[in-house]
Amino acid sequence: MAGRRTQVPDVYAGVHADYAAALADTPLDAATRRAYDSRVRVYLVWLEGVWLEGAADISGHGALSDPRVRDVAVNDYKIHLTGVLGRSDNTVNAHLTALDRFYEHLGLGKVGVDRAPAPRVAPRALTAPEQQRYLRAVQRRTLSRDRAIGHLLLRCGLLVSELVALDTADVPPPTGTGTVDVGSGAGGLPRQIPLTDIAARAEVAAWQQDRLTWPGADTSALLLNRRGGRLSARAVDLLLDDISLDAGLSDDGAPTVSANVLRHTFATNLLNRGIDIVTVAEQLGHARLDTTRRYTGHPHRPQSARTRPPAPPSAAPT
Repeated sequence: MAGRRTQVPDVYAGVHADYAAALADTPLDAATRRAYDSRVRVYLVWLEGVWLEGAADISGHGALSDPRVRDVAVNDYKIHLTGVLGRSDNTVNAHLTALDRFYEHLGLGKVGVDRAPAPRVAPRALTAPEQQRYLRAVQRRTLSRDRAIGHLLLRCGLLVSELVALDTADVPPPTGTGTVDVGSGAGGLPRQIPLTDIAARAEVAAWQQDRLTWPGADTSALLLNRRGGRLSARAVDLLLDDISLDAGLSDDGAPTVSANVLRHTFATNLLNRGIDIVTVAEQLGHARLDTTRRYTGHPHRPQSARTRPPAPPSAAPT
């Protein structure tokens, strides 16, 4: 079943449990920790399979204890990822980074295997079918608060810092349509984002009503935790991990939906609807169009005849 965590082979259960405990104590964000753990799990399953098949007794000859054998094993695993599974360069490099941390924990240092020359690209946008899977998983959340979060991130393209900073006065009243008033977040500018999606408005309205019964209902924070305080960014990240796995949107068991992916999806949806890049930049809170072009992968090209305002008849060419 998509999203279920890979079972670690019994022979490696102890070393994995020790690594997982150490990983939990690192300052990495929740999504990164889960991705690292998932990729190590997949590697250990592969490692056991190679040993059991007898193709190369790398497990019995120190793949987890000898740096030389480690590099042979990881290089073979890299070939497996690219040649057998057809993983992209970015995905292969992500697996190697996770194995770096794993082997550093084991005291062997980083793996001696070259990375693929993968360029940095904008985060991937969810396709239309993936968006439907995501939204169905959002609707399966029990709390109206969580459903509202899932919709606001996709329909407004908010940074997590902007989302958790929202106050009750920043969203439309339960009977209204209106806009979401976004303050300045980490890299974002203050702006107003129309909340036009019917389902999103309904879920925000449902949370506004339920919020009245929560601890902290008399405070300004829109999103509350169970103790009545403002919801944290970490809690939002964990929620998105759960939604991603429930939707089956994962890479080898690691969730692939993040607030940044939803933000890129929001921008891509606007561009696909024919919205000009200046408006998209405003909706994202970007001060410079170059930032929007880099973020969305939208090329710099002259306005089309459809979007360029017509020149007055008497205007001379410039």
